[in-house]
Amino acid sequence: MNNEILIALLALVGTLSGTFGGIVTSSKLTAYRIQQLENKVDVHNKFAERIPLIEKDIKVMNHRINDLEKEKEK
Repeated sequence: MNNEILIALLALVGTLSGTFGGIVTSSKLTAYRIQQLENKVDVHNKFAERIPLIEKDIKVMNHRINDLEKEKEK
């Protein structure tokens, strides 16, 4: 009977250590993936902030081109 209890306790310890090891590994992987997604979002946000500035520059360039075309026609 003592052997059976010892085996059951060892099985319990093995099961618990495996379960907690899996939980820790899974949480580390989840944290890593979330960090990678946050990095991608940061890159996207920086790009989204620059788009209006690029559009403004394009508008200015178009006006300059129009002015040069008008001068050339004269």
